[in-house]
Amino acid sequence: PAQAAIVDSGTCGNNLTWTLTDDGTLTVSGTGEMNDYAYDVSSPWFSQRGNIKTARIEQGVTSIGDHAFEDCYSLISITIPESVTSIGDMAFSLCVGLTAITIPEDVTSIGSLAFQSCRSLTAITIPDGVTSIGNGVFMNCSSLTAITIPDGVTNIGEEAFKDCSGLTTITIPNGITFIGDWAFENCSELTSVTIPIGVMSIEDGAFRNCSSLTAITIPDGVTNIENGAFMNCSGLTSITIPESVSRIGIAAFGGCSGLTQMTVLPTTPPAVTRAYSGISSDIPIYV
Repeated sequence: PAQAAIVDSGTCGNNLTWTLTDDGTLTVSGTGEMNDYAYDVSSPWFSQRGNIKTARIEQGVTSIGDHAFEDCYSLISITIPESVTSIGDMAFSLCVGLTAITIPEDVTSIGSLAFQSCRSLTAITIPDGVTSIGNGVFMNCSSLTAITIPDGVTNIGEEAFKDCSGLTTITIPNGITFIGDWAFENCSELTSVTIPIGVMSIEDGAFRNCSSLTAITIPDGVTNIENGAFMNCSGLTSITIPESVSRIGIAAFGGCSGLTQMTVLPTTPPAVTRAYSGISSDIPIYV
């Protein structure tokens, strides 16, 4: 067959070049970091984004820049080499056709909103070297069904998995100390979560609208259950608040229509629990 013809090309880093061929393949080659881009400074292939079906990043490239493949809505597959160690903010945001991606083992940093609204993405593996999942990284990845967070991760950022409406299971490792605001909001198919020992605060709206959540374990050591943390978790039937909790935010359990029992260990008075959690006055609270 005839070799694909180059339809556009240029540079995307000090030592990086790119070519786009008429079969929809974008190839980035060279050595070193890719340039970062922004809302007002688009990637050099942005005007061709509707024609890009496959992206091939060649060995030697060490980063994928901010906004690099944002809104490449025809992109179906991408190859990322082992030389890449970081993925920038919004790097693949709105790549709605992307079905799978393999993140190399040496990647340690995934930027905010990196995979936001990749609605066809069904599976993703986060490498062991990643220590922080940034804000909104997988927000609105509605086809993701399961994800494992590696042991080295200590923080889950704000809105990290918000609107992942297909997510049914998630494993949160023991090293996690912080789960950000709205981290799992609207994960309506999530059925159970174990919050590991070491987490001190469950932030605002962290599990809001997780209507299929039937079981939740809040470990001893948690001090704050913030505003709306479990709001509208209508599948919850019972909950135990550990003795370490000193603050329950406004409407923390508001709209939990299936909740029939709350067990509160001694330090949190039932009156305070009722006033701030938003639960009905006819739900028995056991101290």
